[in-house]
Amino acid sequence: MTPLKRARLAKKWTLADVSARLAQLGDAVDSGNLSRVERGVQRASAALAENLSKVFGGEITEIHILYPERFPASGEEAA
Repeated sequence: MTPLKRARLAKKWTLADVSARLAQLGDAVDSGNLSRVERGVQRASAALAENLSKVFGGEITEIHILYPERFPASGEEAA
């Protein structure tokens, strides 16, 4: 599980919740794109990573979002 998904689930937010918070920052990203970023299927842009970090109040950094494979959860192997 990626740091982004762990952070979202810890807050009990849906992808739509995150999308709405991003929209408040002027970053229109739909929940489908967020899902792909969360699953590691699609890389976030630097701007999206910055805004996601803001949405989560700095609990995760841009590096966590851009390079999720470097931050495995306990029990997961690093790629």
